[in-house]
Amino acid sequence: MNLKPLGDRIIVEVLEDEEVTSSGIVLPDTAKEKPQRGRVLSVGPGSRDDEGKYIPLDVEEGDEIVFSKYGGTEIKVGTDDYLILRESDVLAKVTGDREPAGATA
Repeated sequence: MNLKPLGDRIIVEVLEDEEVTSSGIVLPDTAKEKPQRGRVLSVGPGSRDDEGKYIPLDVEEGDEIVFSKYGGTEIKVGTDDYLILRESDVLAKVTGDREPAGATA
């Protein structure tokens, strides 16, 4: 990927899981909710403070994150789809082995 995010932006690969109902029916893409989890691929230098120095971001490349449902800008590079988010659209970092409630991985 030849993209470098600017400022407090990050590039995310959206993690989509195949959704299956409790009765075993696979839901098509049109019936699914927008995914809210992704893996950080690239991080910008951060925003600047009053003195012009960069404020580092709280996320790093490789972090798995939860982001706001309709945040960011979707882009396509070649055959791959990515999302460019501001750090403020990131709600949490996923840590440990436990899945969030309602997640299917």
